[in-house]
Amino acid sequence: MLPKSLIESLQGIKGFDKSAFESIHNSGEQVTSIRINPSKNKWTPTNESPIPWCEHGYYLAERPSFTLDPLFHAGAYYVQEASSMFLWEVLNQTIGKDTKGLKVLDLCAAPGGKSTLLASYFWDGMVVSNEVIKARCSILVENMTKWGSNQVIVTNNDPSHFKSLPSYFDVIVVDAPCSGSGLFRKDKSAIEEWSENNVRLCSQRQERIIADVLPSLKQGGLFIYSTCSYSKEEDEDLLDTLCDNHELETCELNLKDSWKITHTQSEKHHAFGYRFYPYLTRGEGFFIAAFRKKEGNDSGYYTEQKLIHLTKSEQETISRFLPFSNDYSYFKQGDSIKTIAGEHLTDLQILAKQLYIKKAGTEIGTIKGKDIIPHHELAMSLLPLSNFNVLQLDKPQALQYLRRQDLFIESKTGWNLITYCNLPLGWAKVLPNRMNNYYPQAWRILH
Repeated sequence: MLPKSLIESLQGIKGFDKSAFESIHNSGEQVTSIRINPSKNKWTPTNESPIPWCEHGYYLAERPSFTLDPLFHAGAYYVQEASSMFLWEVLNQTIGKDTKGLKVLDLCAAPGGKSTLLASYFWDGMVVSNEVIKARCSILVENMTKWGSNQVIVTNNDPSHFKSLPSYFDVIVVDAPCSGSGLFRKDKSAIEEWSENNVRLCSQRQERIIADVLPSLKQGGLFIYSTCSYSKEEDEDLLDTLCDNHELETCELNLKDSWKITHTQSEKHHAFGYRFYPYLTRGEGFFIAAFRKKEGNDSGYYTEQKLIHLTKSEQETISRFLPFSNDYSYFKQGDSIKTIAGEHLTDLQILAKQLYIKKAGTEIGTIKGKDIIPHHELAMSLLPLSNFNVLQLDKPQALQYLRRQDLFIESKTGWNLITYCNLPLGWAKVLPNRMNNYYPQAWRILH
């Protein structure tokens, strides 16, 4: 049963149709959609319907068991709600294709849907993917690792910590914690948790989060705000609050009529927002708006954290193991060796000085004697790994590997890159009498 007070609060909001709203929520209809990873484009879906506002998004005719699809574990695609993928179109219309060197923050990032999208869009920029809740940060690291992008830094910080990076980011995305009414079809527990008081609390929290993070946006930078809530207090009213308290210029987008996205404006400042109703668009409830920041300095002064560099012996070991170009920089964290594109090294040092970093660039592994124990991140990365022997598995074998079970397959001794449909799944070390499965214990398929 939908909350009566929610229905009453939505009366009069542009695009809201009480009968259609109740009907779609009572229908039991579910929409499943995925967004493919363009950097792992050895696989693309067939006979699926494209999502019109995201060039890599597809609707699926039915929901498969993603857990039992090795391509899912390989990072070939991300299971993301279709309405949320409209972020791609917002970026198309506000940023365009010239993204080189841009610094982007996804502030409330877990589990990683928008961060993986940003990593694909800003493939030649840098993405900071932040999650304040420590427990949720682990799944964010896992999903960003599977996506494979080297230019992503995952942080675990409160929004207020970003004040120490004034005028630093070119783009900030805040998919704010909200009351969740837009997910009622997918998550029935969200109905039980919804209340008018929670809407008010969420609105206050959203305002506080944005006030904390906006100082780190450059003058002229793009700020994108979204929720999965229908409530006006968290959507249009929040836009007016932002305009009251910050020097922001609203961005109007061009919509195609066939998309059936509801174009709305806030009452006081007429800020543009975009509503997704599931009886109009094929997706869940969603709201998004974009602004340009008019205030602030062009840049700030930032101190840097010194990183631990490799010894000459370690550099020689790495060069034998991984013949990367000089475009990559190496550093150590404990015993582990990591790499990041050289153009992002200074930014990493700045961020490391101010923030708690959970993942930066790609973890290569640890040196043991004259050998290197490769890390799972290296297997999942987009870095060139042509010097390793490749062991191609069929689907039953791949699922066996993903369950971290023993494999009995003949192959060259030493480290083998395990692949499925030509996409890496992880590592195995072949010894004369057995094969050791190095798939991460915490990520294995349990059932």
